[in-house]
Parts: sequence; structure tokens; C-alpha cells
Amino acid sequence: MRRIGIDVGGTNTDAVLIEDGKVARAVKAPTSADVTTGILEALAKLAETGLLRDKRIDAVMIGTTHFINAVVQRKSLSRVAALRLGMPASASLPPFCDWPADLAELVRGGVWMVEGGHEYDGRPFMPLDRDAVTAAARDMKAKGLTAIAISSIFSPLDPAHEHEAAAIVRAEIPDAVITCSSDLGRIGLLERENAGLLNAALTDLARETIAAFEKAIRDSRIDAPLFITQNDGTVAEAHQAMKLPVYSFASGATNSMRGAAYLSGLDEAMVADVGGTTTDIGQLRNGFPREANSVVKVGGVRTLFRMPDLVSIGLGGGSHVTLDPLAIGPVSVGYRLLQDGIAFGGGQLTTTDVAIASGLLPLGDKARVAHLDAATCGRVFAEAKRMVEETVDRMKTEAGDVPLIAVGGGAFLIPDRIEGVSQVIRVAHGDCANAVGAAIAQVSGECDQIFRDLTRPDAIAAATAIAADRAAGSGADRATLKTIETEDMPIAYLPGNSLRVRVRVVGDVASEARG
Repeated sequence: MRRIGIDVGGTNTDAVLIEDGKVARAVKAPTSADVTTGILEALAKLAETGLLRDKRIDAVMIGTTHFINAVVQRKSLSRVAALRLGMPASASLPPFCDWPADLAELVRGGVWMVEGGHEYDGRPFMPLDRDAVTAAARDMKAKGLTAIAISSIFSPLDPAHEHEAAAIVRAEIPDAVITCSSDLGRIGLLERENAGLLNAALTDLARETIAAFEKAIRDSRIDAPLFITQNDGTVAEAHQAMKLPVYSFASGATNSMRGAAYLSGLDEAMVADVGGTTTDIGQLRNGFPREANSVVKVGGVRTLFRMPDLVSIGLGGGSHVTLDPLAIGPVSVGYRLLQDGIAFGGGQLTTTDVAIASGLLPLGDKARVAHLDAATCGRVFAEAKRMVEETVDRMKTEAGDVPLIAVGGGAFLIPDRIEGVSQVIRVAHGDCANAVGAAIAQVSGECDQIFRDLTRPDAIAAATAIAADRAAGSGADRATLKTIETEDMPIAYLPGNSLRVRVRVVGDVASEARG
């Protein structure tokens, strides 16, 4: 197995070559404003090592913050037609009702609500009003809207109305790019609908971005299939990922956690991934990031879909440092560290400058930060330690001390002794753990559904089969699938012995997907 893993971060674009289960080489290049240039430069640096010459690459795995940045920064978003199937019950809380006003203004292309949807037990709530869906589709076409999000009450239990509405819309608008909320799973109409709306707003950007990634790989003369990393530490084939870009929102941090597990050999540990702008802290379970099982806000929008359980703090290698009063971050110089940092001739004091003054990093011009004495540096590192300790304490799920793996280019900010941590572990190639995690990623499938009138074993088996089908559809080899997470919860207020089951499976990339 020979793979290239690439992670596009806020400061650096990292690339690694994994060969026969080992990191053969890791390189870094500055992240470019257009993203693609940084990838080309990283691949060129990897090629300069001679390790790619006359060798077949099985796959290229790319992780990117491109899509979540578009939401947070309010840029490159498409206007979306929102079609909800659930009238008359859902009229009081229309789509976009809980969005930040500025983001809603950018994305909302129109809202249509018609009769349809199902009850919590799978029975039709109202018949689908096909004539109203047709009329809505014609209105969308007249407005020039092609990014469309369709949501329906309890569609994870029965997506039939969403699928039928999508077919009607596509017949009226052949070039429509349609997101069905049931494809994103999870019970909870507003949060699931919000995830669908965000996804629809990103589909044009996803198409352009992934096409640019594919071109960068071709221009680098690498003949290998492209995979995009996902929120749960796995990957999806590029054209599958293009349909659901929201599944890449938190992939950078999950790549780092998977890379930390791979490089350390630990499947159960806390991980602190210190980048140029933020530190992401999460927990490994069975070698994968623990998933959030509650609402996650993205750019101020409440969502409920597959996301890692992480806390991010404004502590990174490029974080601004104020000495009086003492403060670190949350603002960062990001990829301009080599221009703006004091040790590199700039005028902004950063945590990297403090580390250079302390003798921790052999970078820049130490003479430029000679005015930072040991006491001042000690105060800054003490504040960084306090920030990390508080966050680790929030994320732990047990009372005792636990190991913590420190990775990322800014891992020098993690002290060797932390309250509540049994051991701080540093690994070779830890500064490229994100790219390592991308390179070794598998393919996943998930089911989160309510089952009625089934025994617990039968419900879990049915959910596992659905998850396996979804994993295979994303490019997994069925023969390698294994279950890594199972949750079940009886729902007493529903009739018919109802049980909510969530199952996640992972498997290796199928050989046909490798090309």
C-alpha cells in the first residue's frame, strides 16, 4: 500500500507518503490563498525526494478546511431553495428561522413549504402534495435557483417523500444539485434541515474545489484516485464527497487524531492538535475521534449530523501575544507567520516568537526577540498551560489521569506535565499527523434510525446492514468492514417496542475504487 496524504491547514499544507505502513517522507509548504498552489508545492517537494519516481500511488487523500471556512467567513456560498415537506404542522418555524441574519441573507434564495412527511413511527403524516412540489420547482427555476435542499419530517425513518420530491424537482430543473436531508441522517427536523441547507450552499464550491484538487494531482503527474477526508476520520471517494461537502467540515482535526493514534499506537487517549491558529482537543475511542451526540453550531447555525466531539481554543503557533495584560489569541497571523512574526522581521509578537526566545525552536533570528526575558516567556507558557488544562478537563469522560498525545506544528505549546494527564506523548512526524491521518484513512458508513417491532439484536443487525451498505456505496471493501460504534436507546414514549439505534462501521478502500 502506497498512499499520499495531504492536509490543507490555515498555515501549512502538509503532505506525507505512507509506504508499507510507514511514513516514508513528510513535507510542508505554506498554504496559499487559492489552496491549490499550496497543494502543488507540497506535491512538488515530495517529488523532489525521488521517492515517487517509477512508483504506483494507490490513492491520494486530501483533507481541507475550505468548506467550513466558506461558512465561517461568509464567502463562496450559493443561494439555496429550501423545500420542506411537513405542512401544516411545521409552518411556525420555517427554514432559516434560526440562522444568523447575515448568513441567511446570503444563502436564502427562497422557501417553499408543502404537505408531506411521516410520523415518528413511519406512518405518512400527510400525503405528499405533488402538485405543490411541481409548482415550487417551477418557481425555483424562474428564480434561477439550482442548489436545492429538501427536508421532510422524520425522513431518516422513511425518506420516500424526499426522494419523490427530488425526482419531481429534477424533472423541472435538470441541472439542479439536490441535497436530501435524509442523506445526512439524525432525528431532529430543524438541525437536520440546517445541515442540508448548508450542504446545498456549498455544492458549487465543492465541485470547483474538488476539480481543482484533481487538476493539481494530474499536473503533478500522479495517476491515482482522489479521496476527501471526512468528519469521522475516514474518507469518501471524491465524487461522493462532492455531494456532501458538510461531511468535511471538521476533517482537519479528525485527521490529526487518527494520525496521532496511528503514530503512537494508542487507540484510547486524549489528543491535542496545535495548529497555527487553534488547538483542537478531543478523545480517541477505538482509534477514532469520539463523536458529538448533540447539536453542533457551524458558523452560528445549529446542526446535528456526523461531527467529532471537539473543543477548539484560540491557541496556536501563530497566535497573537499581548504582554500587558497577558493574553494569547484568539487572533493569529496564520500563514503569514514568516512575514509578520517578530523573529522573522515583522512587528507582531506571537507564541512562536516566545518559543524562539526560550530556545525551544531553532527558527528565525533569535536576536530580534532578545528583549523577551525568561520570566516573560514563563508567564506566556503558563497561560498556554492553563488554557490547555481547562480544555482537557472539560473533554475528559473519566475522573482519573489519561494519556495525551500532542501533535501539530504548534505542539511546543503543550507542556510535559498537565494536571489530569498521566503522560504527554510526542511522536515522530507529529507535526504532520493531520496528513498521516488522511493517508491511512478508511471508509465509513453510519445508520442512526428508529426501529419498531424488532428485538434489540434484530434492530442492531438491521442498522448494521444499512451502515454497511452506505460504507460500500462510499467505496469500502465489504470484506474488511468492522463495527466500531454501536448505541441503542429504548424510546418509551413511542409505540411498538421502539428502539433508536446508531451504528458506525469502517473498512478499507475497495480495490476497484483504487483504480
